[in-house]
Amino acid sequence: MKKWTLMMLIIALLAFGSVIGFNIMVKGKIADAIANMPEPESPVTALALTPQSWQPTIDAIGFVEPNQGVTIANELSGVISNINFENGSEVQDGQSLIVLDSAVEQANLKSKMVQLPAAEADYQRLTRLYKKNSVSKQDLDNSQSKYLALKADIESLKATIDRRQIDAPFAGLVGIRSVNLGEYLQAGTDIVRLEDISTMKIRFTVPQTQLPRISNGQTIHVYVDAYPDHPFEGKISAIEPAVFYQSGLIQIQATIPNIDAKLRSGMFARVAVLLPEMTEQFVLPQTAINFTLYGNSIYLIHESQEEGETVKRVQQINVEVLERNGNNALVKGHLAANDLVVTSGQVRLSNNSKVKVTEDDALTPPATMPQL
Repeated sequence: MKKWTLMMLIIALLAFGSVIGFNIMVKGKIADAIANMPEPESPVTALALTPQSWQPTIDAIGFVEPNQGVTIANELSGVISNINFENGSEVQDGQSLIVLDSAVEQANLKSKMVQLPAAEADYQRLTRLYKKNSVSKQDLDNSQSKYLALKADIESLKATIDRRQIDAPFAGLVGIRSVNLGEYLQAGTDIVRLEDISTMKIRFTVPQTQLPRISNGQTIHVYVDAYPDHPFEGKISAIEPAVFYQSGLIQIQATIPNIDAKLRSGMFARVAVLLPEMTEQFVLPQTAINFTLYGNSIYLIHESQEEGETVKRVQQINVEVLERNGNNALVKGHLAANDLVVTSGQVRLSNNSKVKVTEDDALTPPATMPQL
């Protein structure tokens, strides 16, 4: 019995020992394989730094306004007898737009005009007689008062008739009328919108800290959603004399030629106030920059000789992002021309990582579009 127990114990020890020994051998093989594994190369895309010009701007937003714009309305109530324009047409300064019925005023004017010669003749006759002391001063005054009152009534009727004809206060483009022929209008009814769009204006605000960099006549570029790739060039024409104390912003107005009538009032616009151009600057795509709370950094690629082979490794350096414009950023740091900067693939990198530069063809359109 004791011999059998000893044999079983020996067999168990041999079994456990073989398992432990096998595991030790496997771990050793794995450690040896890892130790002899070649250093991985991380694929990245890169860009050689080239000094270039940079156009600094002050960015703002605003709304496009016409050079002049007004909603045409009537001063007097009445029925529309004539409409002298087409919807969406151009009108000239002083052109008649709407005529209200003035038949009653015209009849009253004609009646007064008929009475005027007799009143004038009576006044002149009494004037001559007064000089001869043939009439009293009261008779002369009454005749003069009647004559002058009649003239005043005529002028009043003419003014009333003129106010029933609504003219364009300036040349421009009319919109879509909101009234119809024969319609009775109350005083102050909106009839149609008239705008002079030969030159447009835009108002925008900038922080008061930017005021020293802005002046009258400065060039701006305006972008609207209808033409996102077409900059409309204008000039700053006015600067508000006071800063809005609640926000610290100051209002700027600029004028923009609108030769092709592409700009319309009310358009939302992005404004770029152009500052003096900067030369010999380093510009990077923003994808090349690691933005963190502790600072911004990039990876530079350096070549070195290791065991007779040329190896590319990266070095992380801090940079200062001065300005951004679209996908590009103006940077400042320990940079030099022809430095090779990693533009994508930084997630797997750390200082001194080995890299392999690949072609960046992700954004290259194919020769033929795939068909569904």
